[in-house]
Amino acid sequence: MSDVAEVKGYVGNFKARIVKKARYVIEKECTSCGDCATACPVVFPDEFNVGLSSRKAIYKSFPQAVPSSYVINMNECMGRGCSKCLDACDKNCIDFHMSDEEIMEEIGSIVVATGFKPYDPREMDEYGYTRFHNVVTSLEFERLVNAGGPTQGELIRPGDRKHPQSVGFIQCVGSRSLRKGGEYCSNICCMNTIKSTLVLKEHYPDMDIKVFYIDIRAFGKGFEELYNRSRKLGVQYVRGLPGSVEELPDRSMRIAVENTSNGKIEFYDLDMLVLALGIEPSSGTRKLQEMLGLQLTPDGFYLEAHPKLLPVDAATRGVFYAGCAEGPKDIKESVTQGSAVTARAIRLMHRGEIVSEPITSEVIIERCTACGKCAEVCPYNAITVDKKMKTPAVVNTAACAGCGTCGAECIFDAIVMNHFTDDQINRQTDAMLEEDAGEKIVVFACNWCSYAGADYAGVSRIQYPPNARLIRTMCSGRVDEKFIWYAFEKGAPIVLVSGCHIGDCHYINANLWTEKRVAKVRKKMEKLGLRPERLQLEWISAAEGLRFSGIMKEMEELRTTVSQEEIRETVEILKARKQKS
Repeated sequence: MSDVAEVKGYVGNFKARIVKKARYVIEKECTSCGDCATACPVVFPDEFNVGLSSRKAIYKSFPQAVPSSYVINMNECMGRGCSKCLDACDKNCIDFHMSDEEIMEEIGSIVVATGFKPYDPREMDEYGYTRFHNVVTSLEFERLVNAGGPTQGELIRPGDRKHPQSVGFIQCVGSRSLRKGGEYCSNICCMNTIKSTLVLKEHYPDMDIKVFYIDIRAFGKGFEELYNRSRKLGVQYVRGLPGSVEELPDRSMRIAVENTSNGKIEFYDLDMLVLALGIEPSSGTRKLQEMLGLQLTPDGFYLEAHPKLLPVDAATRGVFYAGCAEGPKDIKESVTQGSAVTARAIRLMHRGEIVSEPITSEVIIERCTACGKCAEVCPYNAITVDKKMKTPAVVNTAACAGCGTCGAECIFDAIVMNHFTDDQINRQTDAMLEEDAGEKIVVFACNWCSYAGADYAGVSRIQYPPNARLIRTMCSGRVDEKFIWYAFEKGAPIVLVSGCHIGDCHYINANLWTEKRVAKVRKKMEKLGLRPERLQLEWISAAEGLRFSGIMKEMEELRTTVSQEEIRETVEILKARKQKS
């Protein structure tokens, strides 16, 4: 009954504003007797039973709800004009004047465990979910066979309440689809269907059960054994998804499917059809992403800081992921990740103070004009600027992750990134281009992806031109426009800026500013009469050693097109430009 409305601050010092919605029932006094619900005349579909049963306007969300007290949905209740629940409650627990409560909490770390939502099959109506009563989702099927469900575990067809003699399961509804739903595998669907077939065979041994699938992914401990057990009990697995579903006069379904095992079109008549739904990100995912400064994968789930080394950490320090927030998971994986999150949060908080890397940004107060550009580009909201008072920017070192984007965007040189200062980077350029500058390729490489990709190419013995010279930065966002001009001024024929793929940046979205900056430099090069293709931007991940090698070969081919005369002209143009400015 509560929503997180706002989160501010940084690791160890988060401040959360939580809105606790009015229950209109005093939960401490409610004994959960149910007299109020019995008296209530208003009836609505029960969300917990997926609309297969009904509830009143005053109800318990589900039998095991904590706290174990009733709640009134005021959008459905007739209010004081009815007040039958109020009259029925001997404990006087109902309060129609109750209002939402706002709570402020100071917290050290945050666990994002937003869960998931099942795919809505109404979008994929070729299976007749909206047209045929006896086509149900896997979630509806779960409630029908559950002992605490609307039928007390007795399987009936919703259309006519008859016992089905044959049941079909269609896999990957909303998963692994290029047209509708997600392109990813939802992880749980195969084993959920196998479990359902075992439940049916246990209660109805003579039932005809068929499973229509692309391929069965039984990869967990003991999962293959359950799959084989299901087949031995007589469940027929048909390799192929139905192309059409039509309803017969007796409300059963006729399915046409291409069996890819034998290449034939086969028809099956089934009393009931179950759609194995895929998993989608929770509906509040994007709102929370903006609130906490998190990253999303192309599938819409949260992106972890590192898939192997930091699988439960967010890029924003002090924020962790558990369960299906980060991707589709079954119960075992969710419990494992929950335990890992606990350990990570304890490890962070138990010292009582935060230890941070020294590669943070620092503001030179005398140069700062309080323009606010640094605060705008910071992906961690680690910089605060009061534009009205014109006070210099302030960097919160606990929140700063050291990407250096602020320093690259500051046109007044008012921000210094410790250990990756402008002077340190330019001195590396000097050393690289001191001899035979025209034969070198200057590469600004992001520490986490492209630099690691170069390292991977090296350890894998993948050959690439030896004249590439790498300057490591923590992020491609640190590559200042001045670094590029300085390299060309020193005689570099080609400059390559490389970093993480868009959407996969270690620093949330810092590489988006890299993209804008490089595009701006290219436009300036055109105006100065310089070939813009001499400045290249490429995205290389840590695992793409082969791609790094290929790009370096392309850069070498491009370098051979740059003559010494063109390099001299470039140096003269840039020196003249420098004198004018």
